[in-house]
Order: sequence, then structure tokens, then C-alpha cells
Amino acid sequence: MTKILVIEDEQTVRENILDLLEAEDFDTVGAADGKLGVKLAHSEAPDLILCDLMMPELDGFGVLTALRQEPITATIPFIFITAKATKTDFRQGMDLGADDYITKPFTRAELLSAIDTRLQKQAILKQQFSTSIQVNTSNSEMLVVKSILRRAIEQAQFRQFYIEYQPQIDLKTGHIFGAEALLRWQSPELGIVATSELISLAESTGLIIPIGEWVLQSVCEQNKAWRDTGYSPLRIAVNLSARQFTHPDLSQKIVTFLTQNNLEPHYLELELTESLIVQDINMVIATMNELRSLGVTIAIDDFGTGQSSLMYLKKLPINKLKIDRYFIHNINCDLQKAAITTALIQMGHNLNLQVIAEGVETEEELDFLRQHRCDAMQGFLFSRPIPAVEFEKFLSNDQYQSLRQR
Repeated sequence: MTKILVIEDEQTVRENILDLLEAEDFDTVGAADGKLGVKLAHSEAPDLILCDLMMPELDGFGVLTALRQEPITATIPFIFITAKATKTDFRQGMDLGADDYITKPFTRAELLSAIDTRLQKQAILKQQFSTSIQVNTSNSEMLVVKSILRRAIEQAQFRQFYIEYQPQIDLKTGHIFGAEALLRWQSPELGIVATSELISLAESTGLIIPIGEWVLQSVCEQNKAWRDTGYSPLRIAVNLSARQFTHPDLSQKIVTFLTQNNLEPHYLELELTESLIVQDINMVIATMNELRSLGVTIAIDDFGTGQSSLMYLKKLPINKLKIDRYFIHNINCDLQKAAITTALIQMGHNLNLQVIAEGVETEEELDFLRQHRCDAMQGFLFSRPIPAVEFEKFLSNDQYQSLRQR
């Protein structure tokens, strides 16, 4: 999924753009000022940035200058959105490295057209396997990228890869009870590669199998390290791709990693998407039952965005539903999202499932979820995905107290 960072200080404008993009199935990140926008551009590795020109403290020109000076953000497509578009402003922006301007007020078609044009014209290797472009395995540049990935695994022995952890919070107690593990790749040749692009590429080459095994092993080892340090074991969630899920050695590998780290199975959670589930429901149920027999827990990720799995939900041997962040964004002032989310929470509870909301970013969203008895949350309101060392600080300093007291 293509990720777009929207940097806009006017809340109404920012939220309208985010809603429009999410409705078009883009992954979105919002920033309320230029300084936060620069920070998120580094941590989130977006595929494209939409940035307001006139902002206090750090305006759009300042944001663009900062991004173009850093190798990992220098080539991200950048579009100004502004009501001030004189020839002088236009020339200054282009001189700094802007890709395009959109003048307020703009139409939905104008915005989407500009985004599509920028994505498709991006010439660097990183964008060649963007989700908005059909991967062409005969493309010479794509072959180069695949070769780079293969070397990162076989020769660099995963040293270019790392895992970040996003805390998951129990809404009744405020405690961190688990985390979602998120794979990252920082390639010397390509820079930071978006996770969605990495997974798509790894799936197409079959390299997702060794990568997935490395993630599972690393997560189990990290959980053991935290436990050995004196922290209580956490339930760490790992996303499984379609090819991983159907691989015949998956169960044995999981048993091996759990045994090697003396980790009880229920501290490992496997996340599956709705799109994977509906591909072959009988096979999926059989595989889920096999995994559940090991003692691991299973969650349905991005729930609510699929089209066909509701009829199968009661048959699936799962433990948790994760409500997609699209339904959480602006839920306190969007009656349709509020109705859907409330129904999903109630349905999950009726099926004896834990319900966790993704992408919680505001106090108002948190209050809504608490009011409607959602079990847990994760999102930028508490923490972005962070390296293991930073995550450990949450555990050692009891920083979850700040959420408990809200």
C-alpha cells in the first residue's frame, strides 16, 4: 500500500485530505506542523509527501530544504499544497526540489491526478516496485533490486534489516501488554525501503520465507532477552504473508524458535489479513487449527476492510480482531465510522474475541474507544513503532502511566 505523508497545519484541511486518501486505499500519515513532518518523513519512509507552504515555525520551503539534505528522504516525491502560488513561490519551490504544486482549493480529481503522476514518474529503483506500479519481473532495474535484496540476505546475513516494535495498550489498565513487530530494511543502495514494498518484492521472489523466519526468530529472541532482563514476557505480534502462511515448514519453525528461547507459545501472536483469509477458506481454517494447536494466538489484521470474511468469521479459530485505522481516524466526529466501529467491537465480544484498535492518534479517539469498551489500542497517541532499545525504556520507566491517568 502506497504511504503518503500529509503536512498541513490547518486541522480541517489535513483531516479532509487524509480521509480522501484513505478512501482511495492509500496508507496515510498526518503531521500538524513542519517540524513533526520532517521527523515523520524519516521514521515513516513515505512514498510521497503533500506539504502546505505557509506554516508557522517551519514552512514548506524549510521542510523541503531539510528533506533534500538527507539521503534517506532526498528522493521522496514532494508536492506543495498552497493557496499562495505566485511565479516566485513556484520557482523557489522547484529550485529546492519540489515535484509539483496544487493550488487551494483543489478538486479530488486534481489531487489524485497529481499524486498518480508523481508516483509513476519516480525514476529511482525504490519506486520501481511501488504498490502503485505493476511489478514487471523482466524489467532490468527490477532484477537489480531483487539482486540487492538477495545479497542483503545471503551475504549481509540480515544485518541491513531490523525490527521496530509498536506498543499495544490495555484500555482497562493502561499497561503495555504486547507489541506489534514491524520489519524494516535500510539498504545502502536504496535507502530505507517501505515495508509494503519490501514484502511485495520478497513475495515475488520467494525470499519472504527466509525473511519471515528471521523475523520470527528475532522476535522470540528479543522476547527472551526482555524476560531475562527481568521484564514480564509480552505477547509480540508478527505479520504473516500469504506465502509464509502456506509454507509447509511454518509450524515446525515456530516450534523450533519457541523451544530455543524457552518461550511459552501464547506469547507469540500471528497476524493475518482478511484478503489472505478469503483466498481458500478451507485451507486457511485447517492451517489456523494447526497453528492454534501449538498454543500461539491468531489475530485478523486490518479488520473491516475486506469484503467476504464476515460470513466465515464465526468458523475461524482466532483470538483477536484488529480494527483498521481507517475506521478509527476521526471516529469521534464521523457517524458512519462510529457506527461501524461500535458494531465491530460488539461483534468481536459476542464471539469472545479481544478487539484492538489500530492507528489511535487523538485523545478523542481514545475516549470513544474506552466508552465503547474496546479492549486495547496501538497508535501514535502512545508511540510510533520504535527500536527494541527505545521500547525497553517504556517498560523500565513505566511510561504507560501517562495513558492510565488520562
